[in-house]
Amino acid sequence: MSVFAEEARIAERVVAWQARHGRNHLPWQQTRDPYRVWLSEIMLQQTQVSTVLDYYARFLARFPDVTALANAPQDEVMGLWSGLGYYSRARNLHRCAQQVVAEHGGAFPRTAEVLATLPGIGRSTAGAIAAFCFSERVPILDANVRRVLTRLLGFDKDMASAANERLLWGLAESLLPSQDLGYAMPRYTQGLMDLGASICTPRAPRCSACPVMESCQALKDGDAERYPVRTRKLTRRAESWHLAIVRDERGRVWLQRRPPTGIWAGMHCVPVFSDDAACAAFVAGLGDPSQRVLEELPPFVHVLTHRDLHLHPVLISGDVGGGALGEGEWLGQDQWPSVGLPAPIRKLLDATQARLW
Repeated sequence: MSVFAEEARIAERVVAWQARHGRNHLPWQQTRDPYRVWLSEIMLQQTQVSTVLDYYARFLARFPDVTALANAPQDEVMGLWSGLGYYSRARNLHRCAQQVVAEHGGAFPRTAEVLATLPGIGRSTAGAIAAFCFSERVPILDANVRRVLTRLLGFDKDMASAANERLLWGLAESLLPSQDLGYAMPRYTQGLMDLGASICTPRAPRCSACPVMESCQALKDGDAERYPVRTRKLTRRAESWHLAIVRDERGRVWLQRRPPTGIWAGMHCVPVFSDDAACAAFVAGLGDPSQRVLEELPPFVHVLTHRDLHLHPVLISGDVGGGALGEGEWLGQDQWPSVGLPAPIRKLLDATQARLW
């Protein structure tokens, strides 16, 4: 069998398997509306489907189209995103919607090449939107698909190298369907995603259930888990943050906007300090200590992709309105959902309000 015939058979098997065994019930699979597909693709980046479902529904209820999202205040967008994590996605989502409206008349571009020029849309996301909505013959290469293809092809080059990444992109393109693209491209693209999520898993892949097992080089070699190869490992580091939860006599909390870059960029948060001394100095500047109550709350760890945040909260309540608070605003519990609060801060504030400590 020729190489081209083998590649065609791989695509055909993935398409047929997806139709029978893949995920076909998700809400964003029932449409070719690029707005809805784009929204789902951004939300699904590094996030489980089960988590995304509720957020997806809430976003569509509030922002039914790209114009509604573009016209919304950023705080409202961040507020709806709160808890989903990776908050730069929400900022880019808002910027992208505004650019689609301003530069493309509210219609998403129909090619992956132009889609990839929009904020927050990388090459793989652009390929997914173009394949799902416009049946363009373009590959994707998210984490799941990268694992499937490196195993299938026995691609043992170091994926930490940009040159090797480009090489894999070329191989991914060579495997794409070449006929009946209107039907095959969405099925094939979704099929690779589904295989990576349910069959070709990082550990203990279920090779006997894979539709392309006969063509899989990693299975033939008996060492599927070594793929993909990456020599540069993620370096984690820990940081300690001291949080000052300042609550006035009306139950409102003092919130400040985080810097435009870095962790939780642009979101609302309680005052953050790098050490206990800086936090204590802030507390000392809040006025008469006899008019307030200070309570140290249990520290906890919040895990991010690249680091562990060791959070040390302290609650200051009472007559604190006359102190040196800096820039910020008082917001009551009924206002918190309308602004972007990082998930651990929202949970912390809810707990302190309910006196669950």
